[in-house]
Amino acid sequence: MISAIFNWEDPLNLESQLNEEEILLKDTFRAYCQEKLLPRVLEGNRHEVFDRKIMNEMGELGVFGCTLKGFGCSGASNVTYGLLAREAERVDSSYRSALSVQSSLVMTPIYLFGSEEQKNDYLPKLAKGELVGCFGLTEPNHGSDIGAMESNISYSKEEKSLVLNGAKTWITNAPIADAFVIWARHVEDKRIKGVVLRRDSPGLRTSKIQGKFSLRASETGMIFMDNVKISEDQILPKALGLSAPFTCLTSARLGIAWGAMGAAESCLAAARQYTMERQQFKKPLAANQLMQKKMADMMTEIALGLQSCLHVSRLKDDDLLVPEMVSLLKRNNCGKALEIARVARDMLGANGISDEYNIIRHMMNLEAVNTYEAKNLNLKSPHLECPVVFEIDRMLSGVVQGKTPARPLQNMRNTLYEVKTSFAWANLMPG
Repeated sequence: MISAIFNWEDPLNLESQLNEEEILLKDTFRAYCQEKLLPRVLEGNRHEVFDRKIMNEMGELGVFGCTLKGFGCSGASNVTYGLLAREAERVDSSYRSALSVQSSLVMTPIYLFGSEEQKNDYLPKLAKGELVGCFGLTEPNHGSDIGAMESNISYSKEEKSLVLNGAKTWITNAPIADAFVIWARHVEDKRIKGVVLRRDSPGLRTSKIQGKFSLRASETGMIFMDNVKISEDQILPKALGLSAPFTCLTSARLGIAWGAMGAAESCLAAARQYTMERQQFKKPLAANQLMQKKMADMMTEIALGLQSCLHVSRLKDDDLLVPEMVSLLKRNNCGKALEIARVARDMLGANGISDEYNIIRHMMNLEAVNTYEAKNLNLKSPHLECPVVFEIDRMLSGVVQGKTPARPLQNMRNTLYEVKTSFAWANLMPG
C-alpha cells in the first residue's frame, strides 16, 4: 500500500535525497530570502538599485564561498551551494548573481590559484561580505571570444613596473566592488594571467551600466584600466592560461543551473495560484485542461532539471565532474526556465506583464541568464580544441612543483594557440 503523498512542489522528492546539513542550510537561507530579500526586490528592480547591506547579511549567514575550506568558509557540499543559488534566484536572478560572483568567480580563483598571502588577505573578508568582489573577463570587443582578449600586462620602462591596461564590460558588482579579479594577457609569454586589484588602485575606474531591462536589481558595470601599476604579488601564481578562468566559470555555471530552476519554480507557483483563484466562465482557469497541461509540463521540466543538478553536484563532490556536464546543465536548465517563464506569463493574460506578479521580472532576468557565462548557441557546439589546451595548461601547472618539463609543453601550447585563430573560437570554447 502506498503511504507517500504526491507533492507538486517536489514531484520527485528531492528533499529525501538531501542530508541533514543540506536541508538545514537550505531552509535557513530560504527563510532569509523570503523574509529579507523578497520585500526589497520590487523597488530594487524598478529603480535599478542593489542594497549593499545584502552582502553583509549573506556574509553573516556564511553562504559566500561555502564549498571552500578554511579562511572563514564552511566546507559545505556542492549540493548545498546549488540549493543556496536556487533559493536566491527563487526571489531574483540579481541576488543569485551576487552570490555566484562572490563565491565562484572571486573567492574560488583566489582559493585555487592564489598564494597563501593572497588567500589570507582576501578570503576571510570576502566570506563575511566585508569586501565585495567582481570578475573581469568579458571585454567590449570580445564576449565569448576570450582567446582574442586585449587587456594586457606589460613592463613599462617609464613606470619601472608591470602595468595593466584594458577594459571589461558587463561585469556584475563592478560599480560597488572592493576587490577585482582581472584576467589579462601577459605580453611576454602571451598567456592569460589573473590579477587581483583593489578599488583604490591608481588608473582603475568603473562605471555603472544603466537602462537594463534584465537583472535590474544587480550592480552591473564596466571596468577601465589605464596603466594600473601591479606587482608580482598581485598576480595569481597558479593561474596558468585559459583553464583558470574556465574552472571558475564551471563552478558558477553549476550554481546558475540550480538557480534557473528556482526562478522557474517561482513562475510555476505564481501561475498555479493565479489560475486557481481566477474565475472565468463560472469556473477557475485551472479547471481547463490546457492550463493543467501547461502546469504539468512546467512541473516535469523543473523536477527533471533539479534531479540533474543534484546528480552532477554529487559527482562534483566525489571529484567525478567533467566541465561538459555543467555546460549541458546550464544550457538545458536556463533554456527550460525561460520557456517556463514565458508560458507562465501568458497564463496570467494582461496581468502577466505587471511586476507585482513577479513572472515578467523572472522572464526578463532569464533572458540574460540564458545568455551570460556562455550563451545557449555557444554551448551547443562540440568542444574540439579546448580540452587539449586545457590539459596542457593543467600539466604546465605541475611545472611549478617541478613535475613536468616546461619547454616542450609550452611550445606545444603556443602552437595550438596560433592554430586556434583559424577556427571560430567562440564556438569551440565552453564560454
